Amino acid sequence: MKIAVIPARGGSKRIKNKNIREFAGKPLISYSLAAAIDAGLFDEIIVSTDSSEIAAVSRQYGATYIVERSADLSDDFTGTTPVVRDAIKCYELNLEKEIEQVCCIYATAPFLSAHALRSGFDKLCKTENAKFAFSVTSFPFPIQRSIRLVGNGVEPVFDKQIKMRSQDLEEYYHDAGQFYWGTRSAWLASTGMFKEHSCPIVLPRYLVQDIDTHEDWQRAELMYRAYIKDNENE
Repeated sequence: MKIAVIPARGGSKRIKNKNIREFAGKPLISYSLAAAIDAGLFDEIIVSTDSSEIAAVSRQYGATYIVERSADLSDDFTGTTPVVRDAIKCYELNLEKEIEQVCCIYATAPFLSAHALRSGFDKLCKTENAKFAFSVTSFPFPIQRSIRLVGNGVEPVFDKQIKMRSQDLEEYYHDAGQFYWGTRSAWLASTGMFKEHSCPIVLPRYLVQDIDTHEDWQRAELMYRAYIKDNENE
């Protein structure tokens, strides 16, 4: 069976109640739940949370199972992998069902699409020796031409490449922070995500926006409303 795991703790510091705060008219987590449902892939859509309020909202928008996350997995320093492993173990212990693939979906991904989730699953299954498949996007500016602030001035980070033309520089990518498909065994073994056994699913930059600060939130809403309006006009 295939499950989705959406980590959504209640103790967000920079944006209070971020996971269920209203984003463009609906709770932020509802967009991730909708994409998971629309993908038509999952036998169970699990939300791992330490908040009864998040659990209630998640059920309202389609979560089929809630994992009550313990306090030691709900602090500011716990990574995603331990939370996913805990969800897998809790679900299997209580339901006694055999899981084959697991997709971790972030609760803060309003641009996530069912199509991207299906692409990730397809690539994971069809790529030999693949353990993970996750969303990535390109940097909007060549990182080789980065500068750092030094005193009252600046200096290049990569002195030999700062003067090169953009088209002559290798393009680099970063984690898009939307979804992470993986085999059950890979998640439980903690084999690492950023390695050759992980398949990249490349997303356009206009569908990617981290939401960690209030400025991020405002930018994401503006992007989302423009994206929806553009689609409505097609």
